[in-house]
Amino acid sequence: MKKLSRFYNTLIAQHYTEKANLLLNKCNCVTFIVSSKSNKHEIKNVVEKLFNVSVAFVRVLIVKGKSVKFKNSFGKKSDFKKAFVYLNKGNTINFTEFK
Repeated sequence: MKKLSRFYNTLIAQHYTEKANLLLNKCNCVTFIVSSKSNKHEIKNVVEKLFNVSVAFVRVLIVKGKSVKFKNSFGKKSDFKKAFVYLNKGNTINFTEFK
């Protein structure tokens, strides 16, 4: 049961920004926000099984949270892990027609 829940909790959301859009068009790279406990091998396996595509390689980085100020108190946004998943040629992920 733990393995199955970890499988589905690996990918949190698609990270869609201007840079991510450029990478998608130029390098066939999809960007995800992933669990902070996941590693490259887990991310690759989850993407291949969920979306039925073949993954060339995965790059992972940790984005540090920014410090914020709200009225008189200071705080910090939480850190998150971002994964750049490079797909092999001919593979695409269509998020509008996800099964």
